[in-house]
This record gives sequence, C-alpha cells and structure tokens, in this order.
Amino acid sequence: MPPCLSPARLRVSEIFFSLQGEACRVGLPTVFVRLTGCPLRCHYCDTPYAFQGGEWMELEGIVSRVRSFATRHVTVTGGEPLAQQACGVLLGRLCDLGMDVSLETSGALPITGLDPRVARIVDIKTPGSGAMAHNHWPNLEALSPRDEIKFVLTGEADYQWARAVVAEHDLTARCPVLFSPAWGSLDATSLAEWVIRDGLPVRVQVQLHKILWGEARGR
Repeated sequence: MPPCLSPARLRVSEIFFSLQGEACRVGLPTVFVRLTGCPLRCHYCDTPYAFQGGEWMELEGIVSRVRSFATRHVTVTGGEPLAQQACGVLLGRLCDLGMDVSLETSGALPITGLDPRVARIVDIKTPGSGAMAHNHWPNLEALSPRDEIKFVLTGEADYQWARAVVAEHDLTARCPVLFSPAWGSLDATSLAEWVIRDGLPVRVQVQLHKILWGEARGR
C-alpha cells in the first residue's frame, strides 16, 4: 500500500515540546504534533512551511515521540490535521494513553466522528482571512462544551462580522469563544477595548508563544 494511503502512517512537519500559546490551555507545557498539508491559504498563515514537505512516520513512532516528553498535554495541529485520514486514529490512540488531547483545525473539514475525549479547537474563518468560503458551518452543531471556537481577526470589520456570527448562532452557549488578533494586522489593545465596550462574553487571547519567542519555528 502506498504511504499516502496507509492508515498507520501520517506525514509530519514537526513534533516539538513548548508552551501552549493559545486557547484555554494557554501556558501549559504541551507536545505539538504538526501534520503536513492544508487546503486553505489564509492571508495571515504563520506556518506555510507545513503546506508541504515533512516526513512519513508510523503511528507508533509518533506516539513514542510524544510520550518521551514530560507532560500529559498534547496538541495535534497543522496545516490542517484532518486532511489526513489517519489523524483520527492518532487522536484516539493518544486519548487511550490518558493524555489531555486537543485538536487545532481550520474548520474547513467535518469534525464529527472523532474520539469524544478530544477537545476540538475550531477556527471560523473571517472575511479578512481570505478563506471564509471554506467554513464548514455544520461543525457548529457538533460542538460540545469541551470544545472551543476561535476567530482570528484582521481588523474592525472582521470583529463586527464575528460579533454577528456569535449572536446569530448563540455560540457562547455552545462552548468557549476566543477572539484573537491576527499577528501583525490588528493591535491586541484595540481588540480588547472593542470587547469591553460591547460587553461580549468572549475570551480575548494573544499568541503567548510569539510574545515569548517571536517567529521562531518549533516554539
């Protein structure tokens, strides 16, 4: 069977140990498994190196590498991790080991059918991302309280759009909602002031890893 069709292999850009820089687990020592490939090309993407390249790794090799680090927190990210069929198998295997597993996904692909122990961090792409047409809106119905929704905002127009989406779908009743400024495009203080002004029940988040290490890869 060709490597790209094998359910026991995944194409991996990198595996590294750092602090979680985003979402509700921010600041926690975490192992990151970054899978290769993504069907989107968001204007603000900070991991274009994950679009291609990487190396094929056996599932058990990935698990062994993850277990070599001194933490129970692991995040599977990309690229778009769900673009690889075996991603779901990896997530379940990590859950079976008793790890706290989160998945960072662009929201362009269905999140159903994954292990229910996985916390799914789902982007909703804004007009400023250039990828809004790829939002898979049925994902909203699949969310549980352990999941999270993230909006990456490039400016006030994105903020107003996201605010309307939150209200239309009553998103804060489904799970935590995160508003994040796109790095280099929107000042975090401006975003914070808009949220305070409007009294939105969302969490303003900044990318901790970039504050600490800038654009360094693998951090």
